[in-house]
Amino acid sequence: MATSGTSYRRDELLEKPRSGFLVGAIGFWWLMTTTGLGQYPVQVARSTGGMVVSASTLASRVGQAVLEEGGNAVDAAVATAFALAVTWPEAGNLGGGGFMLVVPPAQVPVVIDYREAAPLRAGRHMYQPGDSRYSIKAVATPGTVKGLALAHRRYGRLPWRRLVEPAAELARQGFSVDTPLARSLNHVLSDPQVREEPAFAELRRVYGKPDGSPWQEGDRLVLPGLANTLRLLAEEGEAAFYQGPIAQQIVEHMAKQGGLIGYDDLRGYEAITRTPIRIEYRNYTVLAPPPPSSGGICLAMLLGMLEPCQLGKQPRYSPQTLHVMAESMRRAYRERARWLGDPAYWPIPHDLASRSFARRLTESIDPNRATPSEQIAGDILLVDESPETTHFSVVDQDGMAVANTYTLEASYGSRIVVPGAGFLLNNEMGDFNWFAGVTNRNGQIGTPANLIAPGKRMLSSQTPTVVLLDGQPVLLTGSPGGRTIINTVLTILVNALEYQMPLPDAVAHPRMHHQWFPDELVLERAPELISDATLNALREMGHQVRISPVPQGSAHSIWIDPQTRLRVGVADLRRSGFAAGIASEARR
Repeated sequence: MATSGTSYRRDELLEKPRSGFLVGAIGFWWLMTTTGLGQYPVQVARSTGGMVVSASTLASRVGQAVLEEGGNAVDAAVATAFALAVTWPEAGNLGGGGFMLVVPPAQVPVVIDYREAAPLRAGRHMYQPGDSRYSIKAVATPGTVKGLALAHRRYGRLPWRRLVEPAAELARQGFSVDTPLARSLNHVLSDPQVREEPAFAELRRVYGKPDGSPWQEGDRLVLPGLANTLRLLAEEGEAAFYQGPIAQQIVEHMAKQGGLIGYDDLRGYEAITRTPIRIEYRNYTVLAPPPPSSGGICLAMLLGMLEPCQLGKQPRYSPQTLHVMAESMRRAYRERARWLGDPAYWPIPHDLASRSFARRLTESIDPNRATPSEQIAGDILLVDESPETTHFSVVDQDGMAVANTYTLEASYGSRIVVPGAGFLLNNEMGDFNWFAGVTNRNGQIGTPANLIAPGKRMLSSQTPTVVLLDGQPVLLTGSPGGRTIINTVLTILVNALEYQMPLPDAVAHPRMHHQWFPDELVLERAPELISDATLNALREMGHQVRISPVPQGSAHSIWIDPQTRLRVGVADLRRSGFAAGIASEARR
């Protein structure tokens, strides 16, 4: 990857290794800020040892300490995930689910699918128009603890207790709230429903400031109920959550509030190992999760459509480049709506991830004109009528790579905290298609592949991704952002692999999104890189262009230099983040 021509300021500090670092490990860090060139801020750390990049400084530090002790990337990922459940509660979780992509050295890559599942009492017609996604009925059977336990059982090196205890201590002793967390807590606690409705009383009690005032940077958040839950998990493992005292707390609350999860749901839930989708692009191999994640198949379609277009011959933000990318996104998301769901419940065409299928989609792209989304609806009948996840990336000194994305669905999930247990429950039932046949121009999807069924896993956009060069990991990435996730990952891949940007630039550059319906092209605000003339040219091509007032995603990523094996961790500060390498202090 090119390292010259970067457009940001660097303050580099070479540091001596601390005691306890692996022999020969050398690392340094720099803080990077934007300079008015249309980029978003990132923080960067470098190390010849392991690297952890997550949404939380404290969680990244927890993972870093595990690597320093000789734990591998899966150990660090498990510890980081539990710590995020404490320090980044809007998406870090025990009561949600996700996907972990593990690429061990000289072993077969594996995706651990711990996506939530519909309760056994769920049914296709359980929701009515106007039903809230912030309710006990929106909670699906959680998968996070099972998924982390399976990853540890299969790949872990350090004891399970060692990986859970740091999170328990953070919750028990409390920790200093930083600005992003204060902003996040104040946002959810100020919601009128949260302030007034009895269903959210435990959220107010657990996460509200004791004196009722807004959270500020430097305040201390203590979570004794969550500490007790984590202590049980450290001592008894996953059984405490799915069969033992934590299961009892969940089921009793469900019974009192009219929820659907019972003991059979928790006891019967299993994480699943799956084969990643493999995508050949230029000289690289891109690995991403298969269904029920739509990420891998959509990336295969997108990269397959874009590869023959030779984007690198045009400037990165030319109207032609943005047009072709938008048209590819439009088509991939149409196929996503038509075909993708839980493969145990719905037959998915075997060729969707093939180059030949992507080429057929490419043939329908007009190089000079946007295709109205209605025109490619095909047999999908159109009728008239939140995106909070977190991703982290880990690589260890031996080259094991872990890309993990997990979520509660909306920010703070259902906003329901299990009384006494201190953790939030997801609202993932909202990721199903609620109303059969109701696919509209506003983006609601009602196709049969993702309708509700008992035990079924809802379709996901989570896209933890690892890129290989000559069989070795060179790039780990992923993002939160609901349906925007896939396109966030795509823009980083295009920036890094097609335009050969250094990873800090690839993450910092502006992003774009088109999801078929609504029929609009959404761009991050970046007037220095995407000019008014470019926007006007896109509109003349027929695109409905909207500049988003908020950033798209937060892609915590790692680049591994293929020659030197130097790790470059990039924390995407669109929301919050921190990169920490062993042999590096990586302070802000």
